[in-house]
Amino acid sequence: MRRSPKDTALSQRRITRRGLVLGGLQAGVIGGLALRMRFLQVEQADEFRFLAEENRINIRLIPPARGEIFDRNGRIIARNVPSYRITITREEAGDVDKVIERLQHLVPLDPVELAAAREELEKRRGDTPVTVAERVSWEDLSRVAVNAPALPGVTPEVGLSRTYPLGPDFTHVVGYVGPVSDYDLSKIEDPDPLLLQPRFQYGKIGAESALEDRLRGKAGIKRVEVNAAGRVMRELSRKEGVPGDDIQLTIDYKLQNYVQARLGDESAAAVVIDTQTGDLLAVGSSPAFDPNLFVNGISSSDYKALIENDHRPLVAKSVQGVYPPGSTFKMITALAALESGEVSVDETFRCRGFLEVADNKFHCWKRAGHGNMDLHTAIRESCDVYFYELALKAGIDRMSEMATRLGLGRKYDLPMSSVNTGLVPSRDWKRQAKGAEWVIGDSVNTSIGQGFVLASPLQLAVMTARLATGRQITPRLIKSIDGVEQPTQSDQPLGLNENHLRAVRKAMFAVSNSRRGTAYRTRIVAEGMQMAGKTGTSQVRRITAAERRAGVTRNEDLPWNRRDHALFVDFAPAENPRYAVAVVVEHGGGGSTAAAPIARDITLQALYGEDPPLTAYPERDRGRIRAQQARLRELRPPEDDGRPTRA
Repeated sequence: MRRSPKDTALSQRRITRRGLVLGGLQAGVIGGLALRMRFLQVEQADEFRFLAEENRINIRLIPPARGEIFDRNGRIIARNVPSYRITITREEAGDVDKVIERLQHLVPLDPVELAAAREELEKRRGDTPVTVAERVSWEDLSRVAVNAPALPGVTPEVGLSRTYPLGPDFTHVVGYVGPVSDYDLSKIEDPDPLLLQPRFQYGKIGAESALEDRLRGKAGIKRVEVNAAGRVMRELSRKEGVPGDDIQLTIDYKLQNYVQARLGDESAAAVVIDTQTGDLLAVGSSPAFDPNLFVNGISSSDYKALIENDHRPLVAKSVQGVYPPGSTFKMITALAALESGEVSVDETFRCRGFLEVADNKFHCWKRAGHGNMDLHTAIRESCDVYFYELALKAGIDRMSEMATRLGLGRKYDLPMSSVNTGLVPSRDWKRQAKGAEWVIGDSVNTSIGQGFVLASPLQLAVMTARLATGRQITPRLIKSIDGVEQPTQSDQPLGLNENHLRAVRKAMFAVSNSRRGTAYRTRIVAEGMQMAGKTGTSQVRRITAAERRAGVTRNEDLPWNRRDHALFVDFAPAENPRYAVAVVVEHGGGGSTAAAPIARDITLQALYGEDPPLTAYPERDRGRIRAQQARLRELRPPEDDGRPTRA
C-alpha cells in the first residue's frame, strides 16, 4: 500500500528529530570525555605523575653499623663482621611459594629457617622484608643476584653481624645480641623502625642491652627504582645513617681472662676493683658460656643444656647473685660498735664457744672457744662470740647504717643485667617484709653476716675498697663513650674515725700474714705486695642441736648444694692499697680453703699485670702454682687477633 505524501513528510520529520537528539547526546558524551581527559591530563598531571613516581620508587632503611666495644687497653671485645643473607618481600614477590621454589633450586634453604620465614611473612606487613636464608656464602649470594629477574621480591643483602672474639670471657659483662623478637617489641612503646628490619640484632642482656640506644645508631635512607615486578633497577639516592657509639669498658681483658680461667668449673664469682678510681678491672662469673651461640638464635639443645646446668651459667653471679656475707661482714659490725663509742679497740670479751642470748645459744665456729678476744684477735681468728657481744652493744640500727655506708644494700648504676640490691635488714624492713618485730637474736645473727643480710660479690668488693681507702669508692664500668671519658665518683670521704679504720686494716693484715690468721696459708710473701683480707663461710642450711651434739657434718660429706658458701675479700698492697678483690665460691665449703687461694692468685695477677714470679708465693705452693700457671696460659687469648685496637 502506497503511503500518502503527508505520511512520508511526517516520518521524515520524526527521523530528523531523532537524529538530532542522538547526535546531540553523542556530542555531549564526547565533549564530556574530552573535558575529563583534559582535566586528568592537564590540570591533574602533576598529581598522577607523583603517584606514578611513588609506584616506581621505593624508600628503604639502611641499618647503621653497631658501635663496637673495647676493653680499657683498646682490645676489641664485641665487633661487627660482614654477613650475607637473602630476604623476600611478600608484596613484591606475588606468588611467594613459587618464588621460594625457584630459590631452592639455586641455594640450599634450611627447613627450620624456611618455616620460620613463612610464619614471619604471614605476620609482617607485606612491604616488610623477611630473611629466608642467613649466613649464606658469597657464591650463593652471587647466584641469587645473577638470577634476580626470575626472583621477584627476593633481595640478596650484605650486612653486619655481631661477633665476640673473646668468647665466654666477657659474656656476663657485655652480654650478647640476638634477633628482635615479638617479646622485645612488646616492651617498647614506640619501636624504632629499624627493629622491624629482617633479623635486626638487638641487645638482649649485659652492656649490649643496657647501652642499646647508644650502640644502635641511626638508620640511613636510600631511594631505589623498581620495575613492575618489584625488582630493584637502580639506586637513585642514598643518605648514610649514623653509626652507633663505640664503648670502652674499664675491664682489663687479660685480667678478666685470668679470672675466668682461675674460677674454672666452680660455681663462683670474682670482682676486682681499682681502689683509686673505682674502675672495675675484672667482673667474673663461672661457669660462663659462648655468647656467639645467641647471635643468630641458639638451638634448643644448646639452650636446654644451659638452663639445666645446676651451676647456673646464665646468671651473672658477680652482680645478680646475693649471699649471706658470713664473716666478711664482721668489719662492718666492728666499725658500727667502735663508732658508737660503746666499745674500744682494746676491750675484750671471753669466747667459751657460745653465747647465750634470750634463752638461745649462739655458737662460735670453734666449739671449744677462743678465750679472751679483742678486736685484733677476733678478726684475725674470726671469733663469732666476740661479734655477738658487739651486736648487743651496737644494735641493729648502727650495724645497718654502717653496712649501707660501706656499700651494701645498694644497686649500683652499671650497664649490666639485673644488678641486685642485696639486703641490709632493719627493724622497719622486718616489720614490712615479715610482719614481725625485730628481736635481739636477729641482731646477733646479722653481726656475723648470717640471718637476713645478703650481699653480692660486687658489693663486697666495694665494701673492701672503702675499708682500704676510707673513701666512698663507687664502681665504674664504662671508661669512655665514643672517646669521651666518663666521670669517676670515688673522692668523698666516708667520715669514719681513721684510728678505727686503721685498727680494722691491721687486723685484716693479720688474717693473711699472722700464723694464727685464718688465711695465713694463702698469704703473699713478696715484699711490699702483702695483702690484707678476711675469710668468710656462710651457711645454707640450719644445723640442729642434735647434730651439734653428735658432731656437725663436714661439708665434704654433704651433697654439693647443701655445703656452705666460701668467701674471701682482700686489698693489696696492704700499705698502699691499689686493688680490692672479692671472691665467692658457691657451696665451696670453707672460705680459707676454697675462696682465699683463688682471691690470692687473682690479686697477684692484678698487682704484676702478668704471671707473678713464683717467689711471691709461699715456698710450699710453688710447685703447684708452676703447674697451674702453665695450664692457665693455654686458656689465654692470642695477643693479637688481627684487628686494630682503639687508641
